[in-house]
Amino acid sequence: MNYIDTISTDVLIIGGGPSGLATSIHLADIFKQRGQSERILLIEKGSSIGSHILSGAVIKPSVFKELLPDVEFSEIPFNAKVTKDSMKWLTEKRAITLPFHLPYMSNKGNYVASLGQICKYLAVKAQEKGVEIYPGFAVDEILYKDGKVIGAKTKDTGLDHQGNNLENFQAGTRIEAKITIFAEGTRGSLTKMLIKKFNLNKDRNEQVYSLGVKELWTVPQGNLEAGQIYHTMGYPLNFDEFGGGFIYGLKDNKVAVGLVVGLDYKDPSFDVHDAFQIWKTNPFVSKILKGGKLVEYGAKTLPEGGHYAIPKLYVDNALIIGDSAGLVAMPALKGIHLAIRSGMLAAQAAADALSNNDTSEKSLRQYEILLNNSAIHKEMYAVRNFRQGFAKGLIIGGMHFGTQLITGGAGFFGRLRSHADSQTTLKLSEFKKKPFKERFKGKLEFDKVLTFDKATDVYYSGVYHDEQQVVHLHINDMENFNAINIEQYGAPEQFYCSSEVYELHTNKDGKKELRIHAENCMHCKTCDIKSPGEGITWVVPNGGNGPDFQNM
Repeated sequence: MNYIDTISTDVLIIGGGPSGLATSIHLADIFKQRGQSERILLIEKGSSIGSHILSGAVIKPSVFKELLPDVEFSEIPFNAKVTKDSMKWLTEKRAITLPFHLPYMSNKGNYVASLGQICKYLAVKAQEKGVEIYPGFAVDEILYKDGKVIGAKTKDTGLDHQGNNLENFQAGTRIEAKITIFAEGTRGSLTKMLIKKFNLNKDRNEQVYSLGVKELWTVPQGNLEAGQIYHTMGYPLNFDEFGGGFIYGLKDNKVAVGLVVGLDYKDPSFDVHDAFQIWKTNPFVSKILKGGKLVEYGAKTLPEGGHYAIPKLYVDNALIIGDSAGLVAMPALKGIHLAIRSGMLAAQAAADALSNNDTSEKSLRQYEILLNNSAIHKEMYAVRNFRQGFAKGLIIGGMHFGTQLITGGAGFFGRLRSHADSQTTLKLSEFKKKPFKERFKGKLEFDKVLTFDKATDVYYSGVYHDEQQVVHLHINDMENFNAINIEQYGAPEQFYCSSEVYELHTNKDGKKELRIHAENCMHCKTCDIKSPGEGITWVVPNGGNGPDFQNM
């Protein structure tokens, strides 16, 4: 195919989240200090910076002072400083305040914020420093020359569902770069290709994930003060399911609520979205939301595998940063400050490589050295066995965690291994406990006041996809999928998807098939992570498609 255009840059950053923006800002500062004039180009698939960004979020602020040393701290759009931080154990009707913080869970000195708004702010700062930012462009191919990364290509547009050219066909643009930095967020589609091509996860643990679903509400004055935050354990999750809820008080009578659940659960019918709606019916939670209105909804996965699941993060001419690198510290459930720091370290390594005119793997290994001598390594190594310990349930996981606390993270059994979330779901014939719908019989009729069905929630995400394009959710082997995912597992996609993309349809002859409503997709990547046998691959849709988060 003849490409319409080829452009060149010194540094290409794929992804406009906190790690990618931090890279661009710190690179621009280094280049200015050294009197260099290299070009920095950042590509973001969302329609605008922040439109695909979702987090709780409670943020450790100190790294921002390092990233933006010349900016008044009060200028950064944090929402409110944490004033009250409490942990609750929930039952169906009660909320019991724990008399202590779980280790690593204290949020003293932290701030609640909209990460999307933080990213919008960082993008302005980056552009002021000369960074070129292009939102609305999906990148779906890595470019290679002699087996080495030389950039990436934006997605061809103007194709119908079968991939045929329409009148408005537009070939993608080749972006050639001396260094390409992958900052795609969780389960980045290009990062996944890069890891596979160069076997970057050799001898690493399998990455494991949680799915977080979140709603932003406006509530009557006095329901919850800005800066008051709560985390919850227990109901509606049982001891075999890892996760918990959060309630964050924001300014202007806004409240962020959400439920985060580990995707290593076994029940093929478990539904994180519906569990979140049930969570809100606990009297402690419902009282905070009483009289309020839903403003926004969204969902996102986050990598929880920890230190042992971090892949090799450098190859010739390329680096991996942020959530794409798996840099989330458990059990604190925080990765924003680590993403920013990783971006700054990548910027330092990239700037030195360009100064030396050597962007080889050997040269870019500096990034790993910097990371291993940074606070990132210190935070993640101390809890290196945390998430794996909970693979056999809350009780055994708690015991593992206790041993880790007294052994500096090692535990009594050394390195614990993990299994891919796609392997943990049991077949219908194997799962002997009450399935999700039986556990919560009578609680799954949502009133659209406090609780909402998926279709209603999706409306509040602002999601949009071009009707005429190749469906971006690929069934890898339809015959195998029907025989295994549908017949043996009961099509768990219809339950784990947080935005009703997957529908199990039975025709008049009793034949079952999975229907895909790609127009609802929230880009959380759960299907790519959780589908038994890795039956589904998520790829980027047209640029600018997807959710349009405003304050998530």
